[in-house]
Amino acid sequence: MLLVTYPKSDGARFDADYYTAEHLRLVREGWTPHGLTDVHALFPSGAGDTGFTAIAVIKFGDNDSLQAALASPATPGIMADVPNFTDIEPSMHFMKRG
Repeated sequence: MLLVTYPKSDGARFDADYYTAEHLRLVREGWTPHGLTDVHALFPSGAGDTGFTAIAVIKFGDNDSLQAALASPATPGIMADVPNFTDIEPSMHFMKRG
């Protein structure tokens, strides 16, 4: 599993509509052939505020599938899309199944 976090920052831009409609579509189209099983976005706020504007939860069948997706020709295009919805520098967190 891959978590992509976007930390909150005063004055930062984040277009949640574009992110959910377009960016996650690019992720699905580019990485499903490599073992992507699920992707969704969380937008923490209120009492459960985590200090993040958004968190993407990206699931793969196994770690090899995740690595294949990251090495795929689709990845540069996915990464190049980030400025279309935010000026926040995302962080990737790799989670292993226990």
